[in-house]
Amino acid sequence: MLRGLILLLLQQPMFIEAHRLSQFNPRGTDVPVVLDLMIHDIDIILSVVKSNVRNISASGSSVVSETPDIANVRLEFHNGCVANLTASRVSLFKMRKSRFFQRDAYISVDYLNRETEIVRVKDVDERSDKSILTFDLGNGKIKEFYMEKPAIEDRNAIRDELVSFHQAITKKTIPSVTIEDGYNAINLAYQILDKMKNYKS
Repeated sequence: MLRGLILLLLQQPMFIEAHRLSQFNPRGTDVPVVLDLMIHDIDIILSVVKSNVRNISASGSSVVSETPDIANVRLEFHNGCVANLTASRVSLFKMRKSRFFQRDAYISVDYLNRETEIVRVKDVDERSDKSILTFDLGNGKIKEFYMEKPAIEDRNAIRDELVSFHQAITKKTIPSVTIEDGYNAINLAYQILDKMKNYKS
């Protein structure tokens, strides 16, 4: 549901910031945090940025396991979009949040609390009481910021995934996340790992 909302709202993101933090859990530490947590944000970013990756910068650190437990990645795309991703499985608190910036809007998505905020920028002729922020640029030009909080339908994401998979088999439908989507995310994740000098295979 949130993935669909993001695709609906975004036109051409220019900058993306994603944080996916978790408290330590021994389960899953046999793989790097890039494949354990960051992979979800990689998939989402590739689904909204319709451009190939031009450059990858990545760093990571092993804290309690034999593979990187913390990772920070910067992705630069050919269309000019830049994405910064941070993932940690040794955090004191949980966070699943992404922020998308485009020319006329800022969209914040909290996957953990199932909340989203949209701040839109509009050119106006005069000030309004409904705006949350106003910039007077002079020469009669005024920009105002408006906030929206779309309602998020409460759904079981795992059930939706299984239903989509079942329908793809029985009804020959195209699933929300295709095999190509999965391959592209995994392929980029391993390119990121190749950039991390302390990665141990």
